[in-house]
Amino acid sequence: MTATDASKEDSPTPPPPPPPPATISYEGKHGKNPLEEASFRRMCGRLPSVLGQTTRMAWAVDRGAVVLLLGCQLLTGAAAAVLLGFTARAMTHLLGTGTVSARLHAALPALAVVTVAAAVGRVGSALASYADGRITPRLLTEADVALVSAVCRVEAAAYGEDGFADRQEAAEVGVTRTTTMVKDAQRFLSALIRMIAAGGVITALHWLMLPLLLLAVLPAGLGAVLSARVDYETHYANVGDRNVRGMMRWWAAYSRHGDEVRANGMTDYLVHWYRALSERIDRRTLTAAPRMLRIVLATSALGGLFMLVTWTALAWLAMTGRVALPVAATAVVAVQTTLAALTQFVQNGAALFHTSLYLADMRSFLDLAAERAPRRGESTVPEVVDEIRLDEVVYQYPGKDEPAVGGVSLTLRRGEIVAIVGENGSGKSTLTKLITGILLADKGRVLWDGVDLARARPDSVWRRTALVPQNFACWPLRARENITLGQPRTYDDGPVWEAVDAVGMREVMEKLPRQLDTLLAREIFGGAELSGGQWQRLACARALYRRTPLLILDEPTSQMDPRGEHRIFLEIKRLAARRTTIVVTHQLENTRLADRIIVMRGGRIVEQGSYDDLVHAGGLFAELVALAKDR
Repeated sequence: MTATDASKEDSPTPPPPPPPPATISYEGKHGKNPLEEASFRRMCGRLPSVLGQTTRMAWAVDRGAVVLLLGCQLLTGAAAAVLLGFTARAMTHLLGTGTVSARLHAALPALAVVTVAAAVGRVGSALASYADGRITPRLLTEADVALVSAVCRVEAAAYGEDGFADRQEAAEVGVTRTTTMVKDAQRFLSALIRMIAAGGVITALHWLMLPLLLLAVLPAGLGAVLSARVDYETHYANVGDRNVRGMMRWWAAYSRHGDEVRANGMTDYLVHWYRALSERIDRRTLTAAPRMLRIVLATSALGGLFMLVTWTALAWLAMTGRVALPVAATAVVAVQTTLAALTQFVQNGAALFHTSLYLADMRSFLDLAAERAPRRGESTVPEVVDEIRLDEVVYQYPGKDEPAVGGVSLTLRRGEIVAIVGENGSGKSTLTKLITGILLADKGRVLWDGVDLARARPDSVWRRTALVPQNFACWPLRARENITLGQPRTYDDGPVWEAVDAVGMREVMEKLPRQLDTLLAREIFGGAELSGGQWQRLACARALYRRTPLLILDEPTSQMDPRGEHRIFLEIKRLAARRTTIVVTHQLENTRLADRIIVMRGGRIVEQGSYDDLVHAGGLFAELVALAKDR
C-alpha cells in the first residue's frame, strides 16, 4: 500500500449534509383544494351570498359606518349617472352649430352640473374610505378574537385530529384577508352602481354599444377567475409548509431557547432548514408565475380584440350617420366610463370571490371548532367533592395503535394524597387529564361524587380543579396575573401574597422592579425574567391560590433546588386535609408523603399501596427505587 493510499484511509469521512425539511402532503377531505372546480358561473352565483355575509359581519361591528358606506356608494353612482348624462348635453351644445361663444354659453349649465357631480362623487369616495376605515379594524379584531376563542374552547382531543392544525393555519390566513374583504365589497358595489349608471346612458345612445362592451370585458373576468384559481392552488399547497415554518421560526427566534441553540451549535442548521423550507414555498409560488402570465396575456389579447371591435362599431355608427356626431363624442366618454366600470366590476368581483375562499376557510374552521366545543350536559359538580371514581376507563389518542390508558379503575377521596409513578409513556399524565375532564374517556366513566364528567358542564368541573402540568406556561403577564390567572378572589393582594409565601417566593417578588405589578416578559421593555425553578414555584403558587377540591401536580419540582422542593411538599401536606391531591413524579423519594402510591405501566395500574409496602413488594416500584438509588 502506498503512502497516498494510507493517508486516504486515515483521513476522516466528511459528515453528511444536513437533511432537508420533511415533505408534507395531505390526503382525505382536508387535502382537497376547494377551488379546483371553480368557474366564472360559480363565482357569479356565490357573490350575492359573499356580499350578504360581508354586510352582516360589518353590520354587527358598526351599523352607522355600514349605512354611511352604502349611502356613499349610491351617491357616487348617482353622481356618475348625472355626470354622463349632462356630459352628453354639453357635447350636444359644444359640437352643435353657431358661434363658439354661443355654444359655450349654451353648454355652461350642463358643464356646471358636471363639475358639481364630479365633486359630489369625490366627496362620496372620501366618505366611503372613512367608513371603510371604521369598519375594517373592528372586523379584523372580531375575526381574530373569534379564532382565538374557538381554538381555546375546543375539546383538547381535537388538537390531535388529522387536519385540525392545518385548517387552523388556513383560518389564520382568512383572518388576515378580512382586512381586504370590506374594500373588495366596497369597490365591487361601487363598480356595479357606476356600471348600471353608465350602462343606462350608453344604451340610450345606441342599443348595440352595451353588448359589445360586455363582450370586451368578459375575457378580463375569465382571466381574474383563472388567476384566482392558480393563486389559491399555490396557497393551498403551501399551507402545511407555512404552518411548520411558522412554528420553527418561533422556536428558533424565541430568546428562552437561545442558550440551547447556541451551545448545541444549531444556528447554521436552523438557518439552513428555514431557508430550505422557504425556498420550497417560493418554488411553488414561482412555478405559478408563468401560468399567471399566460392567463393574463391570453385574456388581455382577447379583451383587446373585442375592444377593437367595439371602437370599430362606434366609428361605423358615426360614419354611417346612425348616430349624430355629438352623440358619438358622448359615446366615446360613455364607453370609457362604462368600460372602466365593467372592468372594475369583473375584477373586483373576482377579488371578492378570491377573498371569500380564504374567509370560507376561516368560517369552516370556526364551524369545526363549534362542533368540537364541549357539549357534555348540564350536570353540575358539587362545591365540595368527597370522592372521585374511575370505572374501567379507556382512552386512545387519535392515530395510535394502543390505548394510553386501558381499563383503569380507581377511587380517590378527599383528604388523601395520591402519588402516581411509572416509566415514561406509562399513561400518568393522560390519567390526570381524564380525572380532570380535559379528556373524556372512550370507554368507562369518571365520576365526581356520582356526577359523570361526560354529562357535566366543563366550567363547573374546571372551577374545582387546580393543575400544575409538566409544560406549564410562562405567561407574559404581570406577576399578580401569573398567580391569579385573571381570576382574583378579592380586591386586595392578601391571598396572592399567601400563595407567594406558600412557595417561598416573597423575597423574589419583593425584589422585582414593581413587585406584583412587574411584567414577567424580558423581551418587552420594562419586563423582568425569572429562573426556571422560580417559574415552577410560580406555577405551583397559581395552583395553590385557586384552593380547589382537586389539586394535581405533574412533576411540580423538577426544576427546583432542594430547599424549594422541600417547601412545596410541606405545603402540599399542610393543605391536604381539605382536598384530593394527586402528585405525578419521577422523584420517588417524594412519594413518602403520599397516603397511597399508584404504579402504572402500559396504561394500566400494576401496583398500589404505601411507600413501605411497595418498596418491599419486589415489584416495579421497588425496581424503580433501586435504580434511582444506583444512579
